Amino acid sequence: MPRRATWLATGLLTALALAGCSLGPGTSGSGDARLAVTRDFGARVVLRATEKKIPGGETVMRMLERNAKIDTRYGGRFVESIEGVESGTGGGQRDWFYYVNGIEADVGAAERDVHANDRVWWDYHRWDAAMRVPAVVGSFPEPFLHGSDGKRFPVRIDCAKDASDACSAVAKRLESVDIVPSIAAIGAGAGKELLRLVVGEWKDVRADGASYQLAQGPDKSGVFLHPGPAPGGGFEFDLLNDAGQVVRTSGAGTGLVAATRFEEQQPTWVVTGTDQAGLDAAVRLISPGTLRDRFAVASVAGKAEPLPVVPVAAGSEKR
Repeated sequence: MPRRATWLATGLLTALALAGCSLGPGTSGSGDARLAVTRDFGARVVLRATEKKIPGGETVMRMLERNAKIDTRYGGRFVESIEGVESGTGGGQRDWFYYVNGIEADVGAAERDVHANDRVWWDYHRWDAAMRVPAVVGSFPEPFLHGSDGKRFPVRIDCAKDASDACSAVAKRLESVDIVPSIAAIGAGAGKELLRLVVGEWKDVRADGASYQLAQGPDKSGVFLHPGPAPGGGFEFDLLNDAGQVVRTSGAGTGLVAATRFEEQQPTWVVTGTDQAGLDAAVRLISPGTLRDRFAVASVAGKAEPLPVVPVAAGSEKR
């Protein structure tokens, strides 16, 4: 049995616990639940669906079964195929993964409840370069708006010393989608009950433990970008493909919005750039339309560049 299949068959992914207290009554309230199914790290759309009324006892698996043609294994606990796309299709080590509100699941789909306002996202992709992608940006404004598993969490912007304007701009973008963050300096305590956005140039945000995981590669951070020193001074970002290979290197003016997780903390979003221009470009990426269905997004020459860099076959539906 393939290593990945064995791992999933247990019904538990090797992920961090979604610990923490809620704000208010501890539920996400009334609202639609949305389903997205994509391929190749969000590059190709398979289907979308919306549930206006959440049935009692709704789970991620039941939601998928009602809206897509699927095959399962291991007593219905492991999704083998969706809409005819079977594990291993396309060669290499490829499987179906699911995220709820932009957070990789820590239980099997049959065990995960669906709450009002949840955004459930299944994506089929290769996993040899990064077995885990613990958090993604493609469900924005989640998880900041409704949290995880029916629990909401405080939202805080951790701001680099010289990034006050960028941090204010990030706060305004969050407020535009009804998220009210607090602001602190990088280095403030985090804990298990807080969603963070770390904002600043790479030279500053790399001091943060979660952010520094980007420098350790996608197998550590789940982000297909590698920051490093530029030959002439300053920093540059290597943009990686889904095999973890460098596709191109981008220097001055390059921005990034990505999500990762550190130890037992809730996800941390990293809003950064190779320099001030890159940081400003990263801030402009923060919108539901730009981030939708993306695992992470770079800004290169003012253009949004989905990460990992995945070529899409001619005629395929994008977004």
